[in-house]
Amino acid sequence: MSGGPTRDRDTDPKVDYDDLPERVRAAVRAQQDASEILIGWVQLAVVVLFGGLYLVSPKTFGGDAEFAPVPWVLGIYLGFTVMRLAIAYRGGVHHFLLYVSVVLDMGLLFALIWSFHLQYMQPPAFYLKAPTLLYVFIFIALRALRFEARFVVAAGVVAAGGWAALAWYSVAGPDGMAHITRDYVLYMTSNRVLIGAEIDKIVSILTVTAIIAVAIHRARHLLISAVAEGAAAHALSRFFAPEVARQITAAETELRAGEGYAIDATILFTDIRDFTLHAHSVPPAELIASLAEYQALVVGIVQDRNGTIDKFMGDGVMVTFGASRPSDTDAADALGAIDALMRAAGQWNAARADAGKQVLQVGAAAASGRVICGAVGDETRLEYTVIGDAVNLAAKLEKHTKVERVRALVATETFDRARSQGYRPTDNAEPRPSRSVEGLDHPVDIVVVAA
Repeated sequence: MSGGPTRDRDTDPKVDYDDLPERVRAAVRAQQDASEILIGWVQLAVVVLFGGLYLVSPKTFGGDAEFAPVPWVLGIYLGFTVMRLAIAYRGGVHHFLLYVSVVLDMGLLFALIWSFHLQYMQPPAFYLKAPTLLYVFIFIALRALRFEARFVVAAGVVAAGGWAALAWYSVAGPDGMAHITRDYVLYMTSNRVLIGAEIDKIVSILTVTAIIAVAIHRARHLLISAVAEGAAAHALSRFFAPEVARQITAAETELRAGEGYAIDATILFTDIRDFTLHAHSVPPAELIASLAEYQALVVGIVQDRNGTIDKFMGDGVMVTFGASRPSDTDAADALGAIDALMRAAGQWNAARADAGKQVLQVGAAAASGRVICGAVGDETRLEYTVIGDAVNLAAKLEKHTKVERVRALVATETFDRARSQGYRPTDNAEPRPSRSVEGLDHPVDIVVVAA
């Protein structure tokens, strides 16, 4: 017996963003929008840190100074950061604004660094020693949270260009060339400029940028693949039972044809009596509506009792208990589901009768035993399958309910197994030993559980 619809296996593991359906691309964008919010909060923390450090650091400007650049730079940066964070919360930041943000982040940081020589009344070469340059790497790394390498590259290029501009400014004045030295000790102990040191800083910025960009380029493919697989798993769960979908998507190795496992389980079959005749007497829309009502009835009851919908077969439904995951109450759950289904079907038919619709009797049967669960087909087309004597017996017993003129019955072995697992039968349970069942070469002991 087949355990679900077929599905094609994609042999190419690479997932291209442009080839993804819009719903999956929307999920990727949602991840990126969440990252933009995180980026905004980190930037806000940085500007608050800058402000705190400025407040506690000694000031060289007098109270009558006409202009103090640091508070202005921090104020502008704070305002832009809050605005950008608000936009992120409203749902998505446009790419143009992201590039503007990169330029402003680096521009305001370098403006802050540049202002140090004014604040401390030193020559421009003074700010080249500022450890605040290290924040450049924070801003570059922040762009990695979006999983788009282009913004990392943009941040690195702007940072390298900004530091080159600051280095050039430090030696561009009338006496700037006099500050250049080749003496490393003199460079470290004075306001002198060592060209090689500034080149090292620019190379470091670009190297870190390149490494992060390559890592993000690869990580983006993993993000897209993860989102695509998550969407596929969600879609798969609509065609397969959730337990089966999890087995397929969470398997340590790729599912292959011919692989399976044996397990003790209980199999349940249900169908609608004389559905074919009913199909010829009502309009197609009414027929499909009735079928959907019945299937929704079965699915809800089965899932409430740890059952797994194996497949829909027109008006028939195959259900497994304990096959997709081990269970110590598989038979008890199956018989509990039959009892609940019979009650629900009675209420459903009463409502149909009140609405002037045809009553549709529901039949069910169950059998327990060793079954094999696994995949069949080939590497390009697979089906997840449950096979075994219990499957065949349950299917034949379901047809036999018409012969016995009852709504539901089970194999005696299954009935006894259910009772040992805690099932409490109704007063209407009726043993019928040694019944001849079509398709079987030996008599079967059965128990009627719904007359």
